[in-house]
Amino acid sequence: MKFGIMGAGPIGSNISKKLVEKGHDVKIADVRNIQRLEGKDFAGTAVEVEDVTTDIDVLIISLPLHVIPDIRGIVNNADEDIIVIDTSNYYPFRDGEITELEQGKVESIWVAEQLGRPIIKAFSNMVAHTLESKGKPEGAEDRIAMTVAGDDLSQKKIVMDLVDELGFDTVDSGSLEESWRQQPGTPAYCTELTKEELTEALEKADKERAPLLRDKVIENFPADATHDDVVELNRKVYKS
Repeated sequence: MKFGIMGAGPIGSNISKKLVEKGHDVKIADVRNIQRLEGKDFAGTAVEVEDVTTDIDVLIISLPLHVIPDIRGIVNNADEDIIVIDTSNYYPFRDGEITELEQGKVESIWVAEQLGRPIIKAFSNMVAHTLESKGKPEGAEDRIAMTVAGDDLSQKKIVMDLVDELGFDTVDSGSLEESWRQQPGTPAYCTELTKEELTEALEKADKERAPLLRDKVIENFPADATHDDVVELNRKVYKS
């Protein structure tokens, strides 16, 4: 398959490397300019952002949420039938307070509205190190699972198959309207769960408490935290 990736941060870069390892065609862009990609650890072909949406099957958007409204024009240049995957999560300390999200609008719904087209929510409930280092073959014991949400069942199936190819089980977390269950502050978010555990975690999500728990993690985040520290802190706070 042919992929375009917008954003070469930890998630976008790791996805690019895993896709190339599996033989997919990948091009990647920084939304500012191509020079911003110099020295970054990614795989695939570096392109200008205007070229990342042409001749692809799947567009993966891996950007801070506050950037999303600025890319609508670029995304609109893509064919209508491509799959758009959104990996973003809302953090007010980074993105600034977005009124609609503060009032409870589901993050993925907001993103789809900003882009003016349907999206699939995936690669959003896993930290970069998990994505990079903890994939396992299908059927392996304690295989970590990832949530995938969306309204187009055929697109969602393609994305779930892709996630499986990259080394992770999947849980269909429902429609975009239900994707709040995998947002920061919920038990499903960055806690490295198996398929069975993740399914249970989605059911336990509390929409009203999630922003409070999200901010609690940020407040207690150690400056020298290891990957395992992050996962353990998320597990402890989000299950409280």
